[in-house]
Amino acid sequence: MPKKPYHQIAIVDCQEPLVPIPPDLFAVESPHPYQKLGAPYGDKSPFFLRRGVVNSLITAQNYLQQYYPGWHLKIFDAYRPIEVQQFMVDYTFSEVVRTEGLNSERLTARQRQIILEKVYRFWAVPSSDPKSPPPHSTGSAVDLTLADETDQTVDMGSEIDEISERSHPDFFANSTDPVKQQYNERRQLLLMVMTKAGFERHPYEWWHFSLGDQMWVWLQNQQNHDARAVARYGTVNPRIKTDKFND
Repeated sequence: MPKKPYHQIAIVDCQEPLVPIPPDLFAVESPHPYQKLGAPYGDKSPFFLRRGVVNSLITAQNYLQQYYPGWHLKIFDAYRPIEVQQFMVDYTFSEVVRTEGLNSERLTARQRQIILEKVYRFWAVPSSDPKSPPPHSTGSAVDLTLADETDQTVDMGSEIDEISERSHPDFFANSTDPVKQQYNERRQLLLMVMTKAGFERHPYEWWHFSLGDQMWVWLQNQQNHDARAVARYGTVNPRIKTDKFND
């Protein structure tokens, strides 16, 4: 598959460690959806991000509670080793084949290409090339939604990871249906608190936000081009110390 446009951004990794997302400050999807499927995390936790990203996530949480006391950001997924990225791409490919009533062993080259294009519109290529890492493998991308004061997940109009146009951030923006208008308002609320804290949102996913990676720089450049801007987070270096959860 061709590289994404944000892969043109250079990376100069600042070597920040991964740190745990404080479980007492956020709602968390549990059990973790990809671990439940058998994704190969090994001894790594998905609920880690780079230190600076966690600090900004806490800022976003504080903004949210200024508008809706008792509400929380609900973390669906964060750090994702490349092996997990590959597992989820393969899983999603199989799910698309199944839902379209096809047989994976009888796909034509054209059918396989069309399905891959659908998958890679939402999932990053699980590349081990240090110049084009998957955003989640940098520890700077997070998938999240909202939870209300009763700890119930707020309905945003589509499920996280849904491969459809309903997942596009502004899908409900022009709807006159009151329920769909509410979906759009909730997505705008999530966007507002995250961008106030410095994050940028994925163009096709209402739930995906990043800070400091290639996509973040590329999205910022759409508003104020700076050819000298570089990403500060690349693929997580296994030699960098990773802080542990406090029991």
